[in-house]
Amino acid sequence: MSNVKVGNEPIYDARSLGAPRMLVLGVQHMFAMFGATVLVPALTGLSVSATLLFAGLGTLLFHLITKKKVPAFLGSSFAFLGGYWAIAPKGEPELLPYACVGVACAGLMYAILSGLFKVYGAKKVMRFFPPIVTGPIIICIGMNLSATAINSCSANWGVAAVAIVVVIACNIWGKGMVKIIPILLGVVASYVVGAITGNVDFSKVHEAAWLGLPFRMEDTVFSLIGNADTSLIISSIITIMPIALATMIEHIGDVCAISSTVERNYLADPGLHRTLLGDGLATSLAALFGAPANTTYGENTGVLALSRVYDPRVIRIAAGLAVLLSFCPKFAALISAMPVATMGGVSMVLYGMISAVGVRNVVENKVDFTSSRNVIIAALIMVLAIGITYSEAGAVRIGSVSLSGLAVAAIVGILLNAVLPGKDYEFGIDEQGDTSVNFKV
Repeated sequence: MSNVKVGNEPIYDARSLGAPRMLVLGVQHMFAMFGATVLVPALTGLSVSATLLFAGLGTLLFHLITKKKVPAFLGSSFAFLGGYWAIAPKGEPELLPYACVGVACAGLMYAILSGLFKVYGAKKVMRFFPPIVTGPIIICIGMNLSATAINSCSANWGVAAVAIVVVIACNIWGKGMVKIIPILLGVVASYVVGAITGNVDFSKVHEAAWLGLPFRMEDTVFSLIGNADTSLIISSIITIMPIALATMIEHIGDVCAISSTVERNYLADPGLHRTLLGDGLATSLAALFGAPANTTYGENTGVLALSRVYDPRVIRIAAGLAVLLSFCPKFAALISAMPVATMGGVSMVLYGMISAVGVRNVVENKVDFTSSRNVIIAALIMVLAIGITYSEAGAVRIGSVSLSGLAVAAIVGILLNAVLPGKDYEFGIDEQGDTSVNFKV
């Protein structure tokens, strides 16, 4: 095992740590995404094993398309829950493949936006996404997720507290490897305490088989060939496809968060056109085989911020493990049995780290908050993102399209930055540009 010191300085090549430690780091990333990833199939009726398989395969596809440079893990997207429920409100097995058709088409919209970035170039497009827009959006990504963490913790605050305390203690006072795997240690410690105190039901774990196929062909889109209801397919596409408008904007925010965390400009290299294409194709692939839509995962961005190990190889190890374990129903059951409060405690730290990265993004880019223009943009982004999310409606409906608070906030922030006079950040140049952005450029 390598004697490289870890936990203090950023590590961009984890091979210096040695294979055993890289494996442990991969396991940590895998556990970080499990809680939210398996919740989506639990809510929709989709297969947990298929979800794990295509989270892993989708992540590997994403890394291939992004030249293996971006340390992102793709897990289940919550944004499409409303779409699944609109087509299969009770998780009806015969209706879920139709919903998956709509999700697969939504993934193709990413390819269209990717093409626009490729044609016009990142510099021209990214003039609409300066730090005064992306910073508050990143802050709100974490804040919007915060209620989920609190609700999960409320299931058992004692079990959640174990996870929180272990994560903090390992990260602050831990030495060497302990310092960079606080999430994994927090999950294990909290899970054990939950099991000892009777908060874990292992009955489904005992019943599950050791080996099994992750999905059944009758649950996939291919099962509709020859006997599909055309009107239901059209309805699914019209209902679900527009959701991609919101998730694509959130994708940009996620990539900005990862870039800020890792201190590498992934918007320029490998380029936002590649990250969008990778995310979209991963979503379409998953949907075709009856798994949920994929998205870049904030939990894993939080792990990056805590561990300071930024090597994409570690993420690919996690993806490979997810693929292998998808063939083990017993493991899927073991993860599903994990106390809700365990993931709640871990998520509380991870979601807070995402918002902290957003704050850093604003500070390090020296955004001028003595400017009324910047204050107005930031204020409206944060009020809309958080206010709409926690409002009675929970979203803004425009016809059949439902936009999340984060999507509305991002759209408003982009528009305000485009039309309000004043100096704006110019992508690729440290100092601010001399003119405001306008749609004629």
